[in-house]
Amino acid sequence: MRLVLRVLGTWLIGLALIFLVVDGTKSLAANALVFTSLGDAWTQLHSPSLDAVSGFFASRFFADLLDAAMRAVLTYPAFAVLGVPGIVLALMGRRPRRERFVHQEQI
Repeated sequence: MRLVLRVLGTWLIGLALIFLVVDGTKSLAANALVFTSLGDAWTQLHSPSLDAVSGFFASRFFADLLDAAMRAVLTYPAFAVLGVPGIVLALMGRRPRRERFVHQEQI
């Protein structure tokens, strides 16, 4: 299970770094800070899947709440939306530490 969490976290961190590099090059070209929102990136990659997810959320019980949450998340920068869960998953998949304290002779 830890391997799956680490691999998924590493993939998400890698995608976040790709989006960060794209935003960095756009910022250098525009001479201002430019962030690509998740909604813009998703629309450029595969627009029908965004419509399908919106339709799926519209058919659920808490459709208004899910729609508001989805609209909020789609406005955030893509590197942040992918990077934060990637870091969390990578940390959840790491091996727990055995020794918490260092003895004086080990320094």
